Amino acid sequence: MERKMTGLTFYKDYKNNEKLRKSFNELATLIFGINFEDWYQKGYWNNRYIPFSYTDGDKVIANVSVNLLEFVINGEKKRAIQIGTVMTHPDYRDRGLSASLMNKVLEEYENKYDFMYLFANQSVLEFYPKFGFKPVKEYQFSMEYSTSQNGVTGIRKLDGSNIDDLKFIYELALERVPVSKRFGTDNTQGLLMFYCIYVFNNDIYYLEDEEAIVIFEQEDGQVDIFDMVSKKAVNIDKILSKISHYDINKIVFHYTPDYQGIKTQRYIFNGDDVLFVKISGNNEFPLFQVKHPLTSQA
Repeated sequence: MERKMTGLTFYKDYKNNEKLRKSFNELATLIFGINFEDWYQKGYWNNRYIPFSYTDGDKVIANVSVNLLEFVINGEKKRAIQIGTVMTHPDYRDRGLSASLMNKVLEEYENKYDFMYLFANQSVLEFYPKFGFKPVKEYQFSMEYSTSQNGVTGIRKLDGSNIDDLKFIYELALERVPVSKRFGTDNTQGLLMFYCIYVFNNDIYYLEDEEAIVIFEQEDGQVDIFDMVSKKAVNIDKILSKISHYDINKIVFHYTPDYQGIKTQRYIFNGDDVLFVKISGNNEFPLFQVKHPLTSQA
């Protein structure tokens, strides 16, 4: 779709337009150091990721992307829209292009969501409240842990650059249960694959007995768990015993854990980005303290 405005052209949902996609990738590389082409070529840029862009000729010069997904809040699904990849070429800034694109998104999806949200960096915290977004504190969850295990068994490392491994991850993710019923996301397979390709390509493991993929890192006595992908509820004790060893004393969850039988501490998460949420109708964002799953963060 295209429409002329202010001497520029507006396009949306153009992932299969090779010329525009190439320009989109060039802008994303310039602003974020990320190129989406591998994600597209492997088939994981799906219809749930929709760029809204201005172009000058064939050059994408400003963008606001929409991610269509669901929240899972206390086991109940809610329609959610996550805004991401907000970027403007340095030569075209201070012309209101991001604001114009935000208004197009709000107009397009009016009354079609329960929650719209985004993660904003520290330099633009004054921008999003103009559109009805409010900042929400996130909380990090962790637990003390000790085990007598020394060595890992029954774990197969997966490779985020291997086509067969990616296909295996994707097919399991299509049937996954949300990482948390308390606060999780659904229909975010495309975003998960983005993380598997670009971010955690060396940190993905399949636990054969548990039939679960765990994305985690170990460092300085700590295990950071970024996601668990499984078709059924996992046995957290068995998983922790398999991904830890005797030097580990702390587990950090990068989502909202709701496992039975474990005791976690929580504290305000001071990340680089701030969660902003816009609520539609009579919905309420969880008043309890939550952490958005990292692997579905755009």
